[in-house]
Amino acid sequence: METKFDSIKKEVAKVVVGQEKMIDSLLIAFFCEGHILIEGVPGLAKTTTVNALAKALGLSFKRAQFTPDLLPADILGAEIYDPKNNTFKIKKGPIFTNLLLADEINRAPAKVQSALLEVMQEKQVTLGDTTFKIEKPFFVMATQNPVEQEGVYQLPEAQLDRFMLKLVVSYNSKEEELEIARRISSGNFEEIRPVITKEEIEEIKEQIKAVHIDPEVEEYMIELVNATRYPSQYGLEEIEHFIQFGASPRVSIDMFKAVKAMAYLRKKEFVTPVDVAYLANEIMRHRIVLTYEAEAEGITTDEIIQKVLEAVEIP
Repeated sequence: METKFDSIKKEVAKVVVGQEKMIDSLLIAFFCEGHILIEGVPGLAKTTTVNALAKALGLSFKRAQFTPDLLPADILGAEIYDPKNNTFKIKKGPIFTNLLLADEINRAPAKVQSALLEVMQEKQVTLGDTTFKIEKPFFVMATQNPVEQEGVYQLPEAQLDRFMLKLVVSYNSKEEELEIARRISSGNFEEIRPVITKEEIEEIKEQIKAVHIDPEVEEYMIELVNATRYPSQYGLEEIEHFIQFGASPRVSIDMFKAVKAMAYLRKKEFVTPVDVAYLANEIMRHRIVLTYEAEAEGITTDEIIQKVLEAVEIP
């Protein structure tokens, strides 16, 4: 039986070829009321995917291109003086939407990054003396380009922690790229139509919360997180000197939420360790701080997570 998830994915597939993990991750973060950070070289359909998702969900969508000269007011909005009426009026920024694409978030200075991250956390914006609640659902997809290293402002670890998932997007396969080139050169794209209402979105969120997790699987997830903090307790002495700080408590919270959504996406009523392993990298890769030694040896957080997955006993 086709679920609402299937219908949404079918609509997005009208304009996006492949990139299934990106679409799944976007849906998981959206329905868990989290936010997602996507890293990938230009041209991998990041903007197209989130735009298509907004249309399929029937929600408003705005895009903000982050640049070094951006100010917080350019994202949040500002009070503007109206000389005709001798009053100040509020001009709302692009943050007032359901789905916001923060393109190349690492190109904007810290003030702008923190302004956005505050709204992501608090779900409200203060302009002048007035505080505005951000209308639900509210979902931020931020992208960062790993190619450019000059003129970029790396997100601090505490701010990265606000993102539920960090996805690293790779190139399409040769077959998918051929299909993309054919579609674009012929202009052969179908129109995306909304396939879900806001009420149904809220219903799905409640159904995801009701997905069952066995106590053994719950303990397994906590053990995975703990193994990044105290590797030697799990026989991982060889990676201990590579980890400066292990995964934060937010990882456990987000993991419990995300694996339920993963199981729901796969039409299951309960979570299995496979769901946990499938999402472990996306949930933890941006929340483990490595030492200089690890960076000098070219060790990545993904390799650390893989070692942890191999060491912790599966229930």
